Amino acid sequence: MDKPDHVIHQFVEVYSQLSKDHLSVLENLYHPDVIFEDPAHQVIGWDNLHAYFTRLFSTVRECQFVIRDTLTDGQIAYVQWEMIFSHPRLAGGRSRTVHGCSRLEIQENQISRHRDYFDMGEMIYEGVPVLGAAVRQIKARL
Repeated sequence: MDKPDHVIHQFVEVYSQLSKDHLSVLENLYHPDVIFEDPAHQVIGWDNLHAYFTRLFSTVRECQFVIRDTLTDGQIAYVQWEMIFSHPRLAGGRSRTVHGCSRLEIQENQISRHRDYFDMGEMIYEGVPVLGAAVRQIKARL
């Protein structure tokens, strides 16, 4: 029988300490046939997900997750988080914070499906010179 609360506790621990030097700790969390989605990507299978995280962490100067809240209902869990990161080509390399939520499906005591929800404008577009000012102005008008 699956133990979703244990898996989510492990998820929170791993993501709270995640770094480019410790990506291998993710393998125990994810099912070999995991499906991962975010607003810009769909990745299928652990090997592809590991490659995705390797690329992600190789392009940023810093990236850390602060877990704010979790909710588990059966084999489904939601995790509210903040990602604090800096990228040399966004906002002059200054730290940025993105607020998001993950929907996780648990199968065989591992995460079989992971879908991240966050605002791409907050993550990328607002950090691009000129475009960022325009996006922030549009959001303010809405």
